[in-house]
Amino acid sequence: MTDMHPGRPILSSLLGLLLAVGLGAVPAQATDDPVPTTLTMTGEPAHAADDVPLRLDLVRSADATPVAAAPVAIERRVDGAWQSLGEVVTDEAGHAELVATLRRTAADNVFRARYDGDVVHAGSATGPVAVALVRRSTRLRVGGPDSVIDEQRVEVRVRWIAAGGEPVSGAVRVSRKVPGGDWKRFETVRTGDDGRATILIRPRTDTRWRARAARLDWAEGDRSPVHRVDNLPPGVPVDLPARAPRPRIKLPSQPHAVGAGPNATVTRIPDRVWRQMTGVSWHAGCPVGRNGLRYAKINYWDYRGYRRRGELVANADAVRSLVGALSEMYTQGLPLRSLYRVDRFGYSGRVRGGDDFASMDAGNTSVFNCRDVVNRPGVRSPHSYGRAIDVNTWENPYRSARGTVPNTWWQPRSHPRVAWRSATHRVVAIMGRHGVRWTYGLGDTQHFDARGGNGRYTVIPPECGGVCE
Repeated sequence: MTDMHPGRPILSSLLGLLLAVGLGAVPAQATDDPVPTTLTMTGEPAHAADDVPLRLDLVRSADATPVAAAPVAIERRVDGAWQSLGEVVTDEAGHAELVATLRRTAADNVFRARYDGDVVHAGSATGPVAVALVRRSTRLRVGGPDSVIDEQRVEVRVRWIAAGGEPVSGAVRVSRKVPGGDWKRFETVRTGDDGRATILIRPRTDTRWRARAARLDWAEGDRSPVHRVDNLPPGVPVDLPARAPRPRIKLPSQPHAVGAGPNATVTRIPDRVWRQMTGVSWHAGCPVGRNGLRYAKINYWDYRGYRRRGELVANADAVRSLVGALSEMYTQGLPLRSLYRVDRFGYSGRVRGGDDFASMDAGNTSVFNCRDVVNRPGVRSPHSYGRAIDVNTWENPYRSARGTVPNTWWQPRSHPRVAWRSATHRVVAIMGRHGVRWTYGLGDTQHFDARGGNGRYTVIPPECGGVCE
């Protein structure tokens, strides 16, 4: 049979030759799997802003043989996203380093490294590696002025710094303490990049301030020492003689003044006030009823030099005169111990009305009180008509039929601001300008009477014997 492919013997011979010399054979290493490798990375704990070497080591997994000249990429997690930090190449020991500056947030100090491998070595990567922050010690302080005039504003300043003077930015809880009270959270502030924060306050009383800050990733927390801010009176306190007795009843301070100046308001008797008066300073049979009375609120200076807001009940035909006199006393800086309605002191069977003895023992100023004359049972007091006012009763005693009340020490003594023993005293003169007379002079120094709607003063009952408190 004739060969249809004359070139076949030649091809067969060439193939045999190639096999013989080994041409076209695949190297044994290339046919195996790449050599597994292990990549590790470490970083020593440090303070924020310190430079930390990230140490990398790349070795064969089986025998720890170093893998040299290997490129390794390093990433850093910032705000939850991975960002490239740089690339290094291992030395003959399979080692490489890259310096990273630690940040104040622990979550931003997490790194990872990756080796992609080559024709011989398999790639490998580290898991996330967190470099720990060493917290710096800190100092927290609260400062500002040591005092403030009442009703004015003042700054309370917070400063938080780390060791070495580095400012700390973070949340700070500021607490306040008032006399007789407990520490209470006032406000949580955040110090800025300069480590400072400011609170604008108007304390209205003596206050104590302190701050507490919790530790941060990079900085320890701290609690400040206490800062004291004294509240000072805007007016002039009353300077009383050291030997002068003090009132037997101590009253709480009335509310702070409202608005500027005396800021007097006059209204009909509110339901709440009427309920409190009924059965105490008013009862059935009184010469003036609810419709004939008015309720006034007015600012006044107290003995400590603070502005307070007091209240009184007076006859509708006399309330403007009384409020006018008290307003001028305010304008001239002449103080009252207090200005409570007499029903605050409860009912007294001794005078069959509001307890006038307790009101005097407290040095209180008051107007309406449907009661008997002090120490004269059955004789109606001028206060029952709501046109009489007793002013600063502790320093201005009443010489009653049974003795001087509420004390005898002040009877022969005067004071340029709070106690009067002549018609030339400033308080007596102010009252007179508003149609409110100093009726009994030295016999009842505290007592004044206002004219009624007919322009006349309340008639003094003859049973009073000349003085009718």
